[in-house]
Amino acid sequence: MATILLLNGPNLNLLGSREPELYGAQTLDDIEEGLAELAQGSGHELDCFQSNSEGELVDKIHASAAADFAICNLGAYTHTSIAIRDALLATGIGFIEVHISNVHAREDFRHRNLVGDIAIGSVVGLGTYGYALALQAAMHALDDE
Repeated sequence: MATILLLNGPNLNLLGSREPELYGAQTLDDIEEGLAELAQGSGHELDCFQSNSEGELVDKIHASAAADFAICNLGAYTHTSIAIRDALLATGIGFIEVHISNVHAREDFRHRNLVGDIAIGSVVGLGTYGYALALQAAMHALDDE
C-alpha cells in the first residue's frame, strides 16, 4: 500500500466559505473525504495535512519523507516559499501541484511559481476537481512503478 501525502497550505481550511465564486462550495473536509475513499478503493493510503504556517508545512514534508508521492496545494506559498521548495527537494518526494483557480489568469504576483519546475505535473484552474485528477495521476504513476 502506497502512502500519498495531501498537503494544503494557507487559507485552504476556509474552502467552502472563502470566495466560493472563485474556489467553489466544497470544504476541505469534503475534498479530503472523497479523495481518501478514492485512494483506499485503489489500495492506497492518503495522509492529509493543512496548515497556515510555513514552518508546519516544512516540518510535515520532513516527517513525510517516506511518503511514496505527494499532492500539494501550497496556496500563496507557491509564490513565496523557498523553504517549502527546499524541503520538497531535500526529501525527494515526487509531487503534483494543484491550484483550484487558474493562477495564470489572476494577479501578476500569482504568476511566480517557486515549485512548478520541480513538480512532476500541475493541475491548474479546474476547481476542486483538480485534486481528484492529481490523485488519479499519482496512483497511476505509483501503480506503474
